[in-house]
Amino acid sequence: MSDTPPKDKDFKDSVNLPRTDFPMKGNLAQLEPRMLGWWAERGIWGKILEQNADAEPFVLPDGPPYANGHLHAGHALNKVLKDIVVKYRNMSGRRCDFIPGWDTHGLPIEQAVEKRLKDKKVDKRTLSRDAFLEACRAYALEFVDIQKAEFQRLGVFGSWEQPYKTLDFTYEAQEIRELAAFARRGMLYRRKKPVYWCLYDQTALAEAEVEYENHTSPSVYVAFQAGAELAERVPSLKGKDVAFVIWTTTPWTLPSNLAVAVNPEFEYVFYQLGTRVICVARELLPKVLAEVKADELAVKRVELPGGEVSAAALVDPSRILAYARGEELEHLTYQHPFYERRGRVLLGEHVTLEAGTGLVHTAPGHGQEDYEVGLKYGLDIYNPVRPDGRYDDTVGPALEGRRVFEANPDVIQLLVEKGALLNGATDTVAHTYPHCWRCRNPVILSATYQWFIPMDAPFHGTQTFRQVVLEQVDKVQWVPSWGHSRIRGMLETRPDWTISRQRTWGVPICIAYCEGCEEAVVSPELMERVAAAVEKEGVGVWYRTPVKDFLGADFQCPRCGKGEFRRETDILDVWFDSACMFSAVLEKRQRIPADLFLEGSDQHRGWFHSSMLVAVGTRDMSPYKACLTHGFVVDGQGEKMSKSRGNVVAPDKVIQQYGAEVLRLWVAASDYRNDVRLSDQILKGLSEGYRKIRNTVRYALSNLYDFDPAKHAVPEAELLPLDRWALGRLAEVVARVRKAYEDYEFHLVYATVVDFVAGDLSAVYFDILKDRLYTWRADGQPRRGAQTVLYEVASVLLRLLAPVMSFTAEEAWQTLPGKPVESVFLGGFPVVSAKLDPALAERYAKLFAVRGAVQGVLEAARRDKRIGSSLEARVVLTAEGAARDFLQANLAELPGLFITSQVELADVKGAAAQTLEVAQAFGEGVRVTAEVLPAHGEKCPRCWTYSEAVGQGGDVCLKCREALAA
Repeated sequence: MSDTPPKDKDFKDSVNLPRTDFPMKGNLAQLEPRMLGWWAERGIWGKILEQNADAEPFVLPDGPPYANGHLHAGHALNKVLKDIVVKYRNMSGRRCDFIPGWDTHGLPIEQAVEKRLKDKKVDKRTLSRDAFLEACRAYALEFVDIQKAEFQRLGVFGSWEQPYKTLDFTYEAQEIRELAAFARRGMLYRRKKPVYWCLYDQTALAEAEVEYENHTSPSVYVAFQAGAELAERVPSLKGKDVAFVIWTTTPWTLPSNLAVAVNPEFEYVFYQLGTRVICVARELLPKVLAEVKADELAVKRVELPGGEVSAAALVDPSRILAYARGEELEHLTYQHPFYERRGRVLLGEHVTLEAGTGLVHTAPGHGQEDYEVGLKYGLDIYNPVRPDGRYDDTVGPALEGRRVFEANPDVIQLLVEKGALLNGATDTVAHTYPHCWRCRNPVILSATYQWFIPMDAPFHGTQTFRQVVLEQVDKVQWVPSWGHSRIRGMLETRPDWTISRQRTWGVPICIAYCEGCEEAVVSPELMERVAAAVEKEGVGVWYRTPVKDFLGADFQCPRCGKGEFRRETDILDVWFDSACMFSAVLEKRQRIPADLFLEGSDQHRGWFHSSMLVAVGTRDMSPYKACLTHGFVVDGQGEKMSKSRGNVVAPDKVIQQYGAEVLRLWVAASDYRNDVRLSDQILKGLSEGYRKIRNTVRYALSNLYDFDPAKHAVPEAELLPLDRWALGRLAEVVARVRKAYEDYEFHLVYATVVDFVAGDLSAVYFDILKDRLYTWRADGQPRRGAQTVLYEVASVLLRLLAPVMSFTAEEAWQTLPGKPVESVFLGGFPVVSAKLDPALAERYAKLFAVRGAVQGVLEAARRDKRIGSSLEARVVLTAEGAARDFLQANLAELPGLFITSQVELADVKGAAAQTLEVAQAFGEGVRVTAEVLPAHGEKCPRCWTYSEAVGQGGDVCLKCREALAA
């Protein structure tokens, strides 16, 4: 039947026309700000927490975004995912207080403040430290307020008036107390050691602050002339000019070379190359020759089981003069290629055959493995590079003052002049190279004095800190599961944690140095005193208070006995900052461990990682029970978003065009475990999904205008079978959606609901209900039964969708008749007792299969102009055996299901009958036919159904007579 009610003036007012205050169009850009105001005015968030005050808590902390700049799509993805969890947990009966937070220290804020000062023509050097710190604080708080408003605009619930910020005095104080806990356990040390160093920002970097990007570097093969003692070990080389050959992509590190490392297990060859004998790993000789003198090789054909292949072969194998195992080369010496100093051959297990020559240029000041070998053999940790990336005066006048990357050509020229370069001076190699994640510039490994937390120090009896951390990692639930192997692999191989930074805006490392002997005083007691002062005055108190005041007037250096001290000026790594959130916030306001940490997949090396280290290091426990990660936001083609590409989709633009609701729907509809695509086309598609859901809710609400659930609801047992089927399907949807929320598979929430509203409701149940809702007796049980189900559908759908479609769910809830609570978020997550009876499910599966097939026949008749609307039709079915018995048993219901005026079951099929495709419902070989004929009787002017009763004792059909008589 058509949605349009009959226009006859005698009957139009008697039809139960749908009506509702819930508009067809969302007008989200106007609705959402009003709804935000409504929630705030009524204190809905506070009422949610009050309602769940005695419930078991669910702790989901906010991994703090950085307080610098406006929100991007990644922020929206992360915060909406958290908001979905928070709302679901609260609605399902847990107390989930979401405390928003911000990371407010660190280099980007320093740089932004310096830029502002420069724009104002203020020299930073004219400011006191306190004044600069205050400028940084003001900048951070400014962007906290900006981002806070932007997050709230997304409909994110939380304790926005009581957020945490890492610049809060109480937070900074707790961070210093965590540092004191490490100090008590002897887990802090200072050493000159290679760390990632950003030349642009002039500060050390943590592993998490380094990203590998494509880079082109010089490729040099360098000959280091062997000492005379080699001939004593390998007599056949006596009188020969022998060179150990290394390969490097960082020529600028050659001034720092102190050794060459070989693997003790590898076999090395001495090969006559022109007038010089070169030493390389035997397996790498062909590859080295291909790079330095390709005419020493020939291509030969080799027969293998899989067929004939080409292989590089030596033109003259007799040029191999000798062999030696790596362990036989230990302690041999060589001449540095352009300095008057000698180096040694050392053994190192880190030497591999994956690239190079099998001999590794070793500069202890510029590489972790080099450093470890250097410690083992007592080498100087020599680093001639200043913090600004320029060489100091120890490298000689040719290189002094040169920036290291710019010096590569100069170093190569020195090699050429000394005859030490074996390949072309302009050769390059494309590879991945570490870059600073902030400024995007290449970084170096540079040995500087830094503070570290040792990973392999004894921690619990025979266990190291690393081993205890890994034990805790194994106890965590990782979602997706591959997160476990990812973070475990990182922790298994990570170096000691560099926790010091050479900056100003941050939490100080509260350690003193003796002016007499340079001894570092690592005192937990000093740190606790500083923490108490910081809690009242902020971190500036460390710099403006004489360090002796914290040590105590009578304190003397335990090493030399003197009493004059200076303070450490380095600050703590910002990852240490955010890692202390569990103690500064959760322990004080909620509990640890948290139930869930939810952040981007880069946090396996970031916040997940550092939080685990600090919590285990100070509490012997993981700070979280489960970790959930999401991917990055990319454009519609899967490309990384960037301003230079012009493919950035900004949240504020999406909100203006589509509304925050569609952005929330994008988050929920995406499989966030992978990178998430975002484009205008994707948003348009989601808008269509939103429209389907909205129209479904509106249909239900528009037919409840005269329904009071307290007075009119029909008990489930008295409902018509079709209504009981609809309730059963609703129960299945509730169960599936609940499981999807519990499993954090929010895309299944969206998919399940859309499938249900588009398939079961709009296309089937609602379509069939129209006649009963519009034309049957208004207060009759059949119509009240349909309204009972519609009320349940609306109430349940709104609560199912509230965590995702928060604005729309609340808007619709306010028009729900007899709503039990003020807000949809106070209504609880649906618990549906009804279950779909298997027999009822099977019955309607068959009926809907026949319905679908008959609709195809009716559509063909409509195209052939044999009927107009389906109500003009009489459908004549034929069937045999069990199928006929089934159709006969349900014959009375078929006109309503088909939306035709009559359905008959004949013994013989008509001439125009068509066979229906119903094998899936009834089994193969079952034959059911349908023929469309004109309906008997006259058209009822009220409901448009054709009936032989029209004109026989009344102007309308029998059903309408009953409705009009009520």
